[in-house]
Amino acid sequence: MIRKGEYIRDILAGDVGRPVVAHGWVKTRRDSKGIHFVQINDGSCFADLQVVIENGAIEESVLKQVTTGASVRVEGELVPSPASGQPVELKAKAIFVYGTADPASYPLQKKGHTMEFLREIAHLRPRSNTFGAVFRVRNALAKAIHDFFQERGFLYVHTPIITTSDCEGAGAMFGVTTLDLMNLPRYGEGPRIGEIDFSQDFFGKPAYLTVSGQLEAEIFALAFTNVYTFGPTFRAENSNTPRHLAEFWMVEPEMAFCDLQDDIALAEEFLKAIIAKVMDECLPDLEFFNKRFDPQVLETLEHVVKSSFAHVSYTEAIEILQKSGRNWEFPVHWGADLQSEHERYLTEEVFRRPVIVTDYPKEIKAFYMRVNEDGRTVRAMDVLAPRIGEIIGGSQREERYDVLLQRIRECGLSEENYWWYLDLRKYGSAPHAGFGLGFERLMLYLTGMKNIRDVIPFPRTPGSAEF
Repeated sequence: MIRKGEYIRDILAGDVGRPVVAHGWVKTRRDSKGIHFVQINDGSCFADLQVVIENGAIEESVLKQVTTGASVRVEGELVPSPASGQPVELKAKAIFVYGTADPASYPLQKKGHTMEFLREIAHLRPRSNTFGAVFRVRNALAKAIHDFFQERGFLYVHTPIITTSDCEGAGAMFGVTTLDLMNLPRYGEGPRIGEIDFSQDFFGKPAYLTVSGQLEAEIFALAFTNVYTFGPTFRAENSNTPRHLAEFWMVEPEMAFCDLQDDIALAEEFLKAIIAKVMDECLPDLEFFNKRFDPQVLETLEHVVKSSFAHVSYTEAIEILQKSGRNWEFPVHWGADLQSEHERYLTEEVFRRPVIVTDYPKEIKAFYMRVNEDGRTVRAMDVLAPRIGEIIGGSQREERYDVLLQRIRECGLSEENYWWYLDLRKYGSAPHAGFGLGFERLMLYLTGMKNIRDVIPFPRTPGSAEF
């Protein structure tokens, strides 16, 4: 361990009367007659460590540098604190200032800051109370996800970020190229005259940033049985809503020799387990969100962990919505996709718990989902949660070569781009299923934050790729 000292989270839980070396950044400083109070934090926990500096204990030249934003090492003795809300404080005997900060220009002053302003200083916002809590929760959530799958024998697969196929077949992908955009090579003759000649590009064909690692995960599921991916994905949608990012993280498990019911069971177990783990490890941070951002955060999360999820088919859900008497912004009819208003009505007013909707019309779902015997629906499932709507989407995959080929053609996709995906159905095909969870969507749910740009370190959105 390089740090020659303790984490503040351990110091605050320690016994009084012992020497302590603490590192951190100054949050606030308050000067009183004959004494100075300095709050420092090292990011290890929500609570700050109060450092008490008596007059004469520290040289004045050093003390002048102990201002908001400065990084410091404090040596001293842990003593009982007379102040309410903190069991101990650090009585300073020596202070070393690693880096100073001009108190007049330091952006994170002791006052309220808007989320919009804090996004502009994403290099400093992790030091704030709000974003310290956000990123501790994010860390705990990522660890809980890996622990969940590793404890169950899933293989972690790193799927490619650069791809030549669109998993969903929905377009809106970022292109990857080394061609000179001001002087693009084009075919000079033949049936493709005037078109861009991608044979001269780095990969010899059009390439993109991936929208999903699912298809590649299926390759490994059909060799290792149970696998999962957890990595960055990209969408080039020109959307500025509080729920969309151009770069986001996806968790995608895939299981061989499994059907839709196995997929549903895993999704429910997964969601409950990782939420419970984060609640156990980050309770002070979640209590902060419950107090400052959404007073129902903890109650909602506890409800999810303890609830038995409701199950309903898409057709049944449409009938419930049609009989509701509501005047929906998005009209309800069989064949239309469920919108957020429909999903929240089902979870918050009808079932009052998470709901799993299955068997959607094939026209509104991806080509790789297994077609049901009725020929109209596919073995798909969405997990809908109160307050946010869809949080997980999954399906049993189409393992039949002829049906998959037909679906690819129906969706107007290139058979050539999916040759290897079809090949998997020729050599030892097996029933398999999986789902995808948007990591940042779940972060919104856990924290009660209102904008997805505030639960990722460096948001990528239309017109913005700072830092």
